[in-house]
Amino acid sequence: MRKLFIGFLSVVGGILFLLVGYAYHNSRDRHPGYALDLTIDAPLQAKPLQVGFSALKITPILADHWRDKNGNAAYEPELGDTYQDGNGNGRFDAYWMAGFRNRRAANGIHDDLWARAIVIDDGQTRLAIVALDLLGFSHKNVINVRKKLPARAKVNYAIVCSTHNHEAPDLLGLWGEKRYESGVNKAYEQFVEDQSTKAIMLAVKNLQPARLRFAQDSTGADSLILDTRKPLVKDAGIYIMQALAADKDTTLGTLVVWGNHPETLWDKNLQLTSDFPHYVREYLEKGIQDTTATVQPGLGGTVVYASGCVGGLMTTSPKVAVKDPVTAQMYQEPSFDKAAAEGKKIAMLVYKALQNDITIVTESGIQLRARTLELPLINRLFQLGVAAGILDMGYSSWGMLRTEIAAFQLGEASFLCVPGELYPEIANGGVESPPGADFRSRPLETPPLRSLMRGKYKFVLGLANDELGYIIPKSEWDEKEPYLYGSKQKPYGEINSVGPDTAPKLYQSLAEILRDL
Repeated sequence: MRKLFIGFLSVVGGILFLLVGYAYHNSRDRHPGYALDLTIDAPLQAKPLQVGFSALKITPILADHWRDKNGNAAYEPELGDTYQDGNGNGRFDAYWMAGFRNRRAANGIHDDLWARAIVIDDGQTRLAIVALDLLGFSHKNVINVRKKLPARAKVNYAIVCSTHNHEAPDLLGLWGEKRYESGVNKAYEQFVEDQSTKAIMLAVKNLQPARLRFAQDSTGADSLILDTRKPLVKDAGIYIMQALAADKDTTLGTLVVWGNHPETLWDKNLQLTSDFPHYVREYLEKGIQDTTATVQPGLGGTVVYASGCVGGLMTTSPKVAVKDPVTAQMYQEPSFDKAAAEGKKIAMLVYKALQNDITIVTESGIQLRARTLELPLINRLFQLGVAAGILDMGYSSWGMLRTEIAAFQLGEASFLCVPGELYPEIANGGVESPPGADFRSRPLETPPLRSLMRGKYKFVLGLANDELGYIIPKSEWDEKEPYLYGSKQKPYGEINSVGPDTAPKLYQSLAEILRDL
């Protein structure tokens, strides 16, 4: 009996040892020793700018399709869902879509997903920005992209951000077939990294002398956004940078930044799409037509769409009705028509802003600060996800995540790169200490970050160089009863956040680099 007991303990001990070893392996640093502390000052004498754009597809090939028997947008073979084995390999090759729920397998392609890049060169510094039609792209992946860039690209700093698209493949791991299985297709992950690198290289190849035109619309898109959590603070402004050829009025490309979740198609959509940013780009590049005439001419060039402050969360949910600005048709329920109407409205606001109050920059230097920092991972579910290999990120040191912040100045425009979904009150003001919060303290994330940014045009690039989830003011953090503002329900956000110290620590570092600029 004693031998049996000892044998049992040995087996249990062996299993525990293997589990601990597996968790330790999954928690390893993916880029040991990586650190960045970059200070670039503008050249003493401004020189003519060069700008290049590019766009490369990151749409996967869907070999298999499936039949959703009960129409619930979840692949459930146990309930009769079946698939067509398009490549004859005997298994369902699913691309699990990110956001909303597990088991949402892509079942078609409505429009392409993109890696769209801008490269700006002031004669001393070469800066690259890539925007991906994904829900998120982790810091690990961003570093991989940078390491793949050849020296001949001469890129001093590369920023990779995500639009936070909920209608694209999962590249974070949280939305697989089962809650305890990663949703990441490793071959697709490699493909996106390679395409991001190639997009930067192509934009470098396309560099040419250019003029920059900056514009903004502060309020026109407000009605398209619902703030789903108090305090009600939006980041409704649209921020625009258009690049024209130096010697003629030919558009090379346009950067558009707006703070809203690309999830207008909502949770039952099974077609891969970039959601409303697809229409923003199409209408700005090619123009808007009705049945008889051109409503708005296209700008031409390549449009790059990036998201601003989307925490809170900012959404065009089924509660928001969208009016098509051309046909006057109202759309309430999720549909491609609704996304098209939304994209049309944004495109028209951008076009109008570029006809009004603009600032033109022909000569300017890039002034930039970028810094690596560590944040504690407090979220227990995320900790389990790291240990189980569902979240393929690892720790830079035990219990700490490596991430990155950046800020740069270009003429009258300043840009702040935030590695997640920033709550708009941290950027624009309005952080509160409401009754029911878990931490009774004054607001820590003040003054608002935009008040520390220089120039007339203040771009906040969300999900830049990482996706940490929601960045919630600590004085508004709420996991325990009583809930905020007397609510009977727990607020949404904390479950998809690194932890309550994320916002104050990020804010402090962001404020430091802005003051240094």
